[in-house]
Amino acid sequence: MDNTTDQTDRPDDIHRQAVQTLFSLFDSICEGAMTVDRDARIVWMNEKYAALLGLDDMDAAIGREVEEVIPHSLMRQVVQQERPILLDIMQFGERWFVVTRLPLRDESGAVTGAVGFVLYDRPDYLKPLVSKFTTLQSELARAHKELARHRRAKYSFSQFVGSSPAAAEVKRQARRAAGLDATVILFGETGTGKELLAHAIHAASARADRPLVGVNVAAIPETLLEAEFFGVAPGAYTGADSKGRPGKLAIADGGTLFLDEVGDMPLSLQVKLLRALQEKEIEAVGSNDVRRIDVRVIAATSHDLERRVAEGAFRADLFYRLNVIPISIPALRERLSDLPMLAEVMLEQIAVSAGVVPCELTPQALDVLAAHSWPGNVRELRNVLERVSALSDGARLTASAVANVLPGGAAGRGAARPIAATVRPLDEATANAERGAIRAALRVAGGNKPEAAKLLGISRAKLYDKIGRLGDVS
Repeated sequence: MDNTTDQTDRPDDIHRQAVQTLFSLFDSICEGAMTVDRDARIVWMNEKYAALLGLDDMDAAIGREVEEVIPHSLMRQVVQQERPILLDIMQFGERWFVVTRLPLRDESGAVTGAVGFVLYDRPDYLKPLVSKFTTLQSELARAHKELARHRRAKYSFSQFVGSSPAAAEVKRQARRAAGLDATVILFGETGTGKELLAHAIHAASARADRPLVGVNVAAIPETLLEAEFFGVAPGAYTGADSKGRPGKLAIADGGTLFLDEVGDMPLSLQVKLLRALQEKEIEAVGSNDVRRIDVRVIAATSHDLERRVAEGAFRADLFYRLNVIPISIPALRERLSDLPMLAEVMLEQIAVSAGVVPCELTPQALDVLAAHSWPGNVRELRNVLERVSALSDGARLTASAVANVLPGGAAGRGAARPIAATVRPLDEATANAERGAIRAALRVAGGNKPEAAKLLGISRAKLYDKIGRLGDVS
């Protein structure tokens, strides 16, 4: 015997044995099996399948086109497309079968027919698998829904509290911006409500059902900003995620990107951001693939960007790209007439969070608040009201209680001070409020006094009279 020949034939023998064994195994454990030729005519069917189909014997099916015997069969599709259908549910009359279909090939690889197996005669057998799959799908859907909820706008225009001319003008401009799809930049001191307005603009825009993605430029280390904006390709550098990570621009595609404190962006990143906004294309870190994006940008800053441009700290071309619809948000000291309304709304919110009855400010306490300069604006007001509510035993917040929690008050010095040192006379507090309202109106009107009078709802003569009586309103 030639051992060399035996060794050469062994792989083919093993393969034939494997095919025969697997086919015999499937034939024995399945509810039915059949084969068709290249023209999708039945050439073989086991007795179990014939009985399952209600045929007298398998010979009744041989030579017939498969659809004549099994109307909803996809065996012809498997032959023509030369691709398997590994798991499917097939209907025959009022019965449903779980089936698998595989193409048959000759030694050259050409498809000569197909074989089909009925794995189960009832889909019920797949219930555990389908149940697990459904559970996984539901969990994934919940995760996507929760993520989408976090990407939606949290605030609306109704939450920008205020009825002063300055506040009304800001909301008018913001609502107009929401109806457009241009870039918006919000100017204002810290705590004036820039993020709230950004959310409100997005919520009222045509992109409201798309993501709102925020990036606080000042809060992210400079070395990570590029990856944060543009994403990272798989394996871009040592330690990078093997699956890659999308950037905020890609996540915001179709929606809005909110760039908070954009004035703190390093010059090196400004160049790449400008190109992305102009070309509407991004490249992830470590990738050469370009991705098209459609993103509306709302930027915000507490800096004087024109001065930073003059100082060389901010690119002029990026400034012009962002400064399409500028909106200036007045400081709280410029709209003190809104203070009572703001305080009332905040005290209600604080009470709801704590599950208690809302506190109420006395008129004298409001005077104390009006006399404060509010460098932290609305955010500082919220902080003060939370502190005084937490420290007060009663539902009425007095002037002394408020004075004690303000900077320089007894709470800050560790000793009490006379209330008269903080509280201003009502006439003086009213004059300060009017002065702030006139300043805001003049700023919005660009110094045009007749226009400022219209914003204030008073006559031009009355405005001149108040300016003369109040003194410096510049």
